[in-house]
Amino acid sequence: MTRNAVSDASLAGQPIDLTNCDREPIHIPGSIQPHGCLLACDNAARTILFRSENAPAMLNLTEDPLDRTLADTIGSDTAHALLNALAVSGNRPRPALLFGQTVNGRRLDATIHRFDNRTIIEFEPASLRLGKTISLSRTVIERLRAAPDADRLIQQAAMLIQAQLGYDRVMIYQLGEDGAGKVVAEAKLDCHESFRGQYFPASDIPQQARALYVRNPIRVIGDIAFTPVPILGRDGNAEPLDLSYAHLRSVSPIHCEYLHNMGVSASMSVSIIIDGALWGLIACHHYSPKILSMADRAAAEMVGEFFSMHLDALHRKHTRDTELAARRTLDDMLVTASRNEDAGIALQDRLPQLAELIPSDGAAMWIDGTWTTLGHAPTAAQAAPILALANGLSEGQVFQTACLSGVLPDAQELTALAAGVMIIPLSKRTRDFLFYFRKEAIQTLDWGGDPNKTYETGRFGDRLTPRKSFAIWKETVRHTSQPWSESDRRFAEALRIAVVEVLLFNNEVLADERTRAAIRQRVLNRELNHRVKNILAIIQSLVGRRSGDGETLQDYVQTLRGRIQALAYAHDQVVRDDDGGLLGDLLSAELGPYAGEGRFIDLDGPALALEGRAFSVMALIFHEMATNAAKYGALSHPEGRLSVAWRVDDGGNCRIAWTEDGMEGLTAPTRSGFGSALIEQSLPFDLGGESQVAFHPTGIEACFMLPARFVRTAPDSAQRPGRAVQDGPAPAAPVLAGRRVLLVEDQTLIAMALESELQDHGLHVTGRAGTVQSALDMIDRDPPDLAVLDVNLADGDSLAVAERLQAAGIPFVFATGYGADLGLPDSFSDTPVAGKPYQARDIVQKLAEAEQQEAGRG
Repeated sequence: MTRNAVSDASLAGQPIDLTNCDREPIHIPGSIQPHGCLLACDNAARTILFRSENAPAMLNLTEDPLDRTLADTIGSDTAHALLNALAVSGNRPRPALLFGQTVNGRRLDATIHRFDNRTIIEFEPASLRLGKTISLSRTVIERLRAAPDADRLIQQAAMLIQAQLGYDRVMIYQLGEDGAGKVVAEAKLDCHESFRGQYFPASDIPQQARALYVRNPIRVIGDIAFTPVPILGRDGNAEPLDLSYAHLRSVSPIHCEYLHNMGVSASMSVSIIIDGALWGLIACHHYSPKILSMADRAAAEMVGEFFSMHLDALHRKHTRDTELAARRTLDDMLVTASRNEDAGIALQDRLPQLAELIPSDGAAMWIDGTWTTLGHAPTAAQAAPILALANGLSEGQVFQTACLSGVLPDAQELTALAAGVMIIPLSKRTRDFLFYFRKEAIQTLDWGGDPNKTYETGRFGDRLTPRKSFAIWKETVRHTSQPWSESDRRFAEALRIAVVEVLLFNNEVLADERTRAAIRQRVLNRELNHRVKNILAIIQSLVGRRSGDGETLQDYVQTLRGRIQALAYAHDQVVRDDDGGLLGDLLSAELGPYAGEGRFIDLDGPALALEGRAFSVMALIFHEMATNAAKYGALSHPEGRLSVAWRVDDGGNCRIAWTEDGMEGLTAPTRSGFGSALIEQSLPFDLGGESQVAFHPTGIEACFMLPARFVRTAPDSAQRPGRAVQDGPAPAAPVLAGRRVLLVEDQTLIAMALESELQDHGLHVTGRAGTVQSALDMIDRDPPDLAVLDVNLADGDSLAVAERLQAAGIPFVFATGYGADLGLPDSFSDTPVAGKPYQARDIVQKLAEAEQQEAGRG
């Protein structure tokens, strides 16, 4: 049966076989099935022009109704009811239904419709369970309404319709874009083989049959062995009667033989129509004759219509959800690509997400001369022919084919792997592409038929059997993949546009970013130069101060080191946060080392952040105040108390009250040294604030005012614990005398100074390494007890050395100028870190912590 959209009326009444069945005029068969009768009148439904041969017997007529009026034949009341139903149905040719009409003393159900200037009336025995049929239909529809997705709906529909109508088998066929069909759902008695997954060629349903399925959604065969009942008319009625919309229309002998060969005795089909096109069929088979009443057919038609609408709605919802999900995936991917310096690499990394957008067996991407694949896709060597095809396409054209061998007949290795391909260009100038591949359709089969089953054959041979239909379908799809749908093409075009846009945007952004980066680099260099000069100037002023009377060199060095340490803390905080840092954190850092041994230190105030410049100034002031308190003030007396309170006044200025008490006989110094000058003058001079220090016999009161422009309120969650109190004794200095220490430091002066100071603490330095390799050699040659590692060396970082030490169980500490932004791997998260510039006692303390940790692990 070849496909042809036009039937041939000249074949009416002629023998039909496999050579002409594609042109069989099935809409004018000239006969009906015997379980009902038919009358056909003129357009006004007055005079009967046609009647089925069995009409007189079924309608209890005593004479031939031809040329008689409809009212005289069936009674005026019944004729009136039929005409009213026709009027209500409007101009649609679809039949109106009337149940339980009395015609010449007999109860009958009737349909009436007007088509091709004829009014056609069909009569059948009255339904005996009308109410039960309607109730059952409502239940089926409600069950179908609850289906959450199209797949569940399709599967449930087969089971529910079988339960509703009682057929031995109910199948749901889906017709593809190429016209071929597939059984996608099935409900059957256990004794029958399954046809689920079976394919059949497009020729099994000729085009004129498909058109008729759209016109008339119900087709019933009560018994395939029926004898057709001829339709008779007067000699003057030369025009055959068109039964496109009639329920009793006789069916093709070809189709009856097909059913007979399958052992089927009765069937019914309900069309699944979506957007005016035939999506598929609900096909019901019974293995003995089964006459379906008009009420049951009407119920099946309503269920079929609801199924079609709900399936359409679920498909649209799925498409919308899929498109939204695809758009989110695409947007996320494109955002990542647009932020990546190399958008091509970002797209290649997202190939798994791209592959999910369009159903396929494999995907590949060709970007910047690199072939990347996923799933069932050709290798770079196999892809040469398809790359040549892609490069020959028109610019910006999405190309797809379900038969690649027809496009590339000489690429047998490629087409044996992939029968179908979709090519999406990803750029305008450079020839980059995304490919989707599909296998040959017969490689993706999941046919549930019994391969050992044989079928009866009639006079037309085994052509009309499921096995032969399947074989023909396989031949029609040889070297062909499942076709690309309209949804696939729509996704491909959206993907093409989005990727082209992001690549163009990425190129523009990269060009702008390079320009901005060069400007930023120049600005950063000037800022760094400015900051370094400022720091060096401050250090120069600290170093160049005149020593006080009686001050020893050791005192001078200790004081200088403390001030530089305070400056380093402030600088580290400002580098980590250009906005400076929290006032409470600064005070805790400066006063924390003095807590303990019964000393009382109280910090109280809101969460306030200081601007970077103010943070540096106050770091030096608080360091001087803390040092003086430890030497001469509250922190040097057992009964001494130190409290620091701060608040924001009505003008937004920060006022800080530093109070020391618990002393006796305290007198003001007779002369002002460098530290006193720093406390009293730096705040007014550098920030325009206020600084006052008053001495009393029992203590010291200092007041500082920071202008509002250097202060801002921070979230309460940012405030660290405000009270720094340790009532127990200060921790004893760690005892590490005799330990052998390796120093890994690429700055010679720093390494030499640290070596000297560690030796003063009783430790022995086994060596100084300035490179990773030299450090590793020293460890292998003479393993130390402990190690100090500068994180960043001239030839890289010292993490390889840390890994070697960790593997050998040798405790070590990191020394770095990066502060809290060091960013160590998780394996070193608990390794002690000493910030530069450091003092020897800090390093010794950290080494002791590292040794204790290693002992705990041991």
